[in-house]
Amino acid sequence: MGRQLYIEVHIRADLDKVWAFTQDPAMHQRWDARFTTIEYLPGTSPQRFRYATRLAPGLVLAGVGVTAGERSRPDGTRTSALRFHSWLMTGAGYWRYVPTPTGVRFLTGYDYTPRFALLDRLLLRPLMGWATAWSFDRLRIWLEDGVPPRRSPLRLLPRWGAPSARRCLRTPPDRTAGRAPSLLETL
Repeated sequence: MGRQLYIEVHIRADLDKVWAFTQDPAMHQRWDARFTTIEYLPGTSPQRFRYATRLAPGLVLAGVGVTAGERSRPDGTRTSALRFHSWLMTGAGYWRYVPTPTGVRFLTGYDYTPRFALLDRLLLRPLMGWATAWSFDRLRIWLEDGVPPRRSPLRLLPRWGAPSARRCLRTPPDRTAGRAPSLLETL
């Protein structure tokens, strides 16, 4: 695997609301630029899913995965973990939800093994990091300001009120944040 991607944003919103907007596939696919569709496969435990990203007309990257979540942890945090696979990459990651006095630290760490190492190093990994951070800020704007993602266009240059990858932390601030939860080992 390559170097783990880490993204963190602080969202001034209720923990239950952040959880709902990130765990419901219909909501998730609205704010996350990395996915065009996400659908749970019924009757699976742990929960299996399919995902797809439309890269261009007629060009779709599709894959499958498995996910599980811990909604109630002794320290008040929540986590979800996943493993995923497509023809382009195989990987795993997690989301951590850390309540704060002013909202939620919402963070992710994930890594994958690419099919094409050079393409990954030069293009895919930087693009995945940027798209994740941009999407996290897009979610933050939706939850804090009520601006739905369809009104937050993808822009390379930030403008006031528009999502910006630069607002997100890209390096774990401590050892705990960057460490995958034990839940990931169960998948």
